[in-house]
Parts: sequence; structure tokens; C-alpha cells
Amino acid sequence: MRVCFYLLLAFSAIGLSAAPVFSQDTVKSAANLSIEPPELISADTFAAPGQMVRPELSPDGLKMVHREQIGSTKLLTIKTMDSGKIERIKVPENNDLKWYRWAGNDKILMSVKGVLTRGSREYWRTSLFAYDIKTGSFQSVGRWQTVADGDNVLYVDPDGEYLLQSIQAKSTEYPTVYRVSLADNGISTAVYPQKRIWRWIADDAGIVRMGITFRSTGLDIHYRSNADQNFELISKLRDKDSDEELEDSLLDIEAITAGSDTGYVLSNKETGRFALYEFDYRTRELGKMVLGHPENDISSYHLSEDGTNLLSARFTDSRDRIVWFDEGLKNIQANLEKALKGQEVWIQSRSRDRKRMIIYTTSSSDPGSYYLFKPDESKLDRIGGINDPIDPAKMALTKYVEYQARDGLKIKAYLTLPKGRTDKNLPLIILPHGGPYDVRDTWDYNAEVQFLANRGYAVFRPNFRGSGGYGEDFYTKGEGQIGRTMQDDLDDGMDWLVEQGFADPMRVCLVGASYGGYAAIWGVIRNPERYRCAASFAGVTDWAKQLNYDKKFFRSRYAKEWKETVQGGEDFDLDSVSPVHQITKLKRPLLLTHGDEDSNVPFSQYKRLIKAAIKADIPIDVKVYEDEGHGFFDRNNEIDWYTRLEAFLRKHNPPD
Repeated sequence: MRVCFYLLLAFSAIGLSAAPVFSQDTVKSAANLSIEPPELISADTFAAPGQMVRPELSPDGLKMVHREQIGSTKLLTIKTMDSGKIERIKVPENNDLKWYRWAGNDKILMSVKGVLTRGSREYWRTSLFAYDIKTGSFQSVGRWQTVADGDNVLYVDPDGEYLLQSIQAKSTEYPTVYRVSLADNGISTAVYPQKRIWRWIADDAGIVRMGITFRSTGLDIHYRSNADQNFELISKLRDKDSDEELEDSLLDIEAITAGSDTGYVLSNKETGRFALYEFDYRTRELGKMVLGHPENDISSYHLSEDGTNLLSARFTDSRDRIVWFDEGLKNIQANLEKALKGQEVWIQSRSRDRKRMIIYTTSSSDPGSYYLFKPDESKLDRIGGINDPIDPAKMALTKYVEYQARDGLKIKAYLTLPKGRTDKNLPLIILPHGGPYDVRDTWDYNAEVQFLANRGYAVFRPNFRGSGGYGEDFYTKGEGQIGRTMQDDLDDGMDWLVEQGFADPMRVCLVGASYGGYAAIWGVIRNPERYRCAASFAGVTDWAKQLNYDKKFFRSRYAKEWKETVQGGEDFDLDSVSPVHQITKLKRPLLLTHGDEDSNVPFSQYKRLIKAAIKADIPIDVKVYEDEGHGFFDRNNEIDWYTRLEAFLRKHNPPD
């Protein structure tokens, strides 16, 4: 399940003059002839742990590290490529592995998440470790191992000799940048703490070049061209500034061009869509456009290994895409796409000399495969997959479609139709994504989508207004529209599917997680005449309470205040679109689930709706997943979700 931070139209449009009465007889009489019933694939197959996840080559290309899960044990696996020797290591202290990367050819740097105890209170913390392949030993990295944020790495030396680490020793102190030796954990100060600077940014030559001060009214930017200079305040940015979008893009800088004041930045100032521009860090002047798209935002860019040249940029239209500025990699990408037609092709990792590369391929029906590619030999060997028990030939295909909302806005969406059934009058699941802002669905393989399609449902995932990647105008049309026109977009998508003949209007349910969970709950409360049922995981139920919880750590990319983004005008009553306060209107079956350790949409959101439902004497199917957060960490819980969801849908919206 893909989970992110969250996160009355008359039926005359589809030929119904009154609210339909749902019954088993209605369902049985629906015209949807089966061509050949698909083979049902078990829930545990869809929820299978990755046999190989995110492999990375060492700089010399002789070793590879990747995630792996054997039973319930999650491991890092190190493979010597030529001999095939394998070493498996457990994460230190049985903590949750956040990320890992090579530090030279013989060390693996990893960030782990665990619990920090201070007095009687417990906090989540991140720590940094290095694993030495030669000695088979772990070493904690950095000066402070009792801080909340111990994995803020600004730079790693390509040869693995040292790294730069930003550490805030206490919550009341400003962060210091340390140079940490990976041989003996020797520490020296690279940049001393400076008043009000909370974030440091280094270039790919290991020079700390920029510091950012966050204020309640905006931010200040401090900059230097090289290590011999002092930091100087080059800009004071305030929320009232007209160039806010340009200035906020400075926060997205992943690497500053080494040895130069001129680099690159993503800005939507000129076209209303994020494009890649040349940019002067010191003067903040926007230069010429390097890459733009007529409909979609450019989402990211990367510099060369030494940080001196532009390497690539990415965007998403119907699928994720990469544009290479390096001619050699550009040609390799083109040749691989010819050889692996119908797949997204990604150069996942490469050795420093580019003689060995790991290639990742995937599609809407394929969980993904990894290949070892040797360009000089034109040799491509498959080395593993994400979920090999899944046969892509048995998965449903996904189409990128477009429909028009009632106000004329064009909405893009993904439609997955089940195999072995005619594409007419199908039972439908609308699956809105989380977020909801600046997030979108993609063409990537989605296990939950394929699970539902395998059970016989058409699955519809609209990128409703406010979704990311479609430009500022599309985004801002969603501001202040949660529970309102955002919800209309789901209803209008349903109407379009009915008009096209794909969906049976009598057999539609909503399923979602995070914001998508909210949209599912709100859909059956707001429009019971449309939807037979709804299922939610980690859904928001009380927006006023959620905003109060969010305000200390959420900052919208576009809007000045997250509250304004969600609520819109101050005079709008969020209770009017909050399920907790509208529970008495619930007339359809609801499956409500939540993880009791959720730190994005707190567990209290679940408890509030349960309390309101009990008070109103309204039955709800419920399930609490113990020790789970805003998504599934335990595979058994994911299997339970699939199984429970299937039983709920079969009861209230049977596919047969």
C-alpha cells in the first residue's frame, strides 16, 4: 500500500433520476459477462517481501549491496560480483533501516531509526553506523549518539575517508557541521554553529556553501563561494514577497555546483510549472531555461559525480521519465529502452568507471527486475527481482486516461481493468491517493491495485486537483477544496467511467489510505447514493484536530500556511467536511483501520471516529494494527489488510 502524509452531483448525468437501492439482486442482474475467470493470486504473494530491493554497486563495481527479507528478518546483503560470495548482515540493534550507501569500496554507511529514552519519555531518533566489510564490524559514526537527528549527512568523500555531518546537540542549540573520519571516528569541526542557522548545505566537493535560517515570517539565506570565505547574509525572504515560489525553490537544492556561484534551480516563476533553470546562488538571478515541459513539472535534477556539471533531470507525464545531459548515459538509456520495450528503464547504480551498471525495469504490471549491465560487452544479465512469484503476464494493464470535471478542469487518471472480463459494466474501486497536495499517482506497479484487479474489480486512481506534477494552477485549484471540489473530482471520474461503459454505477466503492482514507470515508457520508461502501487505512477524520497536530512540522511548497491550504477561507467550517462531526449521515458499510503508532495521522483520529460512531449507534468494521505507523512494516499485517479488504468488498460489493 502506498501511503503518504495523508495526507451533490445529481444522478441525471448518468441516467438515474433517484438514489438507487443497492441489493444482492441488483448486483446479480448486472451485465458483465466473464470471458475467463482469472486465477486468484494469494494475498501473501502480493505482500511478499522484496527478494532484492535497491541494489547499489560499490564505486569500483566489484561489490553490490541491497535490502533483502528472509522470513521476518530484514537484512542487508553484500555480494561480491565476480565470485558470487554473499554476506548478510542485520541492522544494528534491530532498528529500522532508513537508508544506506557506499562510503568507498569497503564500507557501507547506514542510517537506522530507533528509540531514544530521556527520563521517563521515549523519542524516535536516527543514528549513523558504518559497516566495514574487511573486518565484519560495525562502528557508530559521529560525535553525538543520543541526539534525535543523528543521520544528517551533508557529504561523503568518494574514497570513503570521511564525511560531513550536521549535528544539533540539544534542541536549544544551533547545528554544528563536523568532519568525521570513517577510519577511527575522529572528529573535527568544519563549520561552527551560527546564530539562527538551522540547515546547512554542502556542494559535491565537500565544501559547506549555504546556511538557512527559518523564521515564523520567512527565511534568511547565508552563502559563501568557497571554504576561505565567511558566510554572508544574501537574502531575507518573507512570506509576503512576490517571488516566494522562486525563493522557496532554494530549499530544494540537493547539491550546489562545486567551484561555482552558478548552478541550477527548479522554479515555476516563468511558466507556472516547475522547470530547470540556470541560477546564480549569490545574486539569486534566474538564468535561461535548461529543461521544461508543456504540461508537467520537472521534479528533480542531479549533478555529475564531481558536482561540476548537470547530469540528469526527471519528470512524470503518463509515467516517470529521465532526461540525460551526459551523452554517454543518454545513448545507453536509449539502447536499453529499445531492448526492454514496454518497461520503464532506470540506470539504478553504476561504477565510477561506468563499466558496470545496475539496471532497474518495471511497469504497471511488473513489480520489477534488476540487471547487471556491462556496456563494453553489451551484456545484460538479470540478477534479481522485487517479487518474482508475481507473473506480469497474469497482471492487469493500466491505462493513462483523461476526463473533464464539472467545472471544465481536465483530470488525468490511471485506469486498471481486470483480466478475463469484458470491459463493460465492471464493479469499480475508486482509489484516491494520499497527500493530498503535491502528491500524485503514477504508472508504477502497485500491489494493492493489482490485488483488487485480480479479484475482478476495475481500479480507478484520479490525480484530482491539488495533485503534484501538473503545475501551479492545477495545484492551487485544490487549495481549500478538501471535501469539496476535490471530492467532486472523484465523483466526476465515476460518472465518466459510467458514460464510457466501463463501470456499473450500482457497484462502486471507495478505498484509500491517509488522505485517500479520508476521501473514502467522506465519499460514503457525503454521497451514499453513489457508493456501496468504503474502506480506510489511516484516514483523517477530524480536520481541525489534524491541523492542530500538523502545524508544528508541515510547510506547503506553494501556500504560505498549511491551514490556509486545507481550510481555504477562515469562515469555512472544517467540521462540515470532517467525518467525526458528520457521522450520523453514514448510511453505508465502512471498514476503518489504523496503526496505533502512526505519527502522520495520529491514532487519536481513529479513536475519535469510533467514539462518535458508538455514540450515534452506527456500526463500523474496525481493525487496529499494533506497532504499525503510517503504512505497513510487518508483512503479516499487510496480508491481513488485503484479506480483510477482500472479504469486506466481497460482502458489500461482490465482483461476481
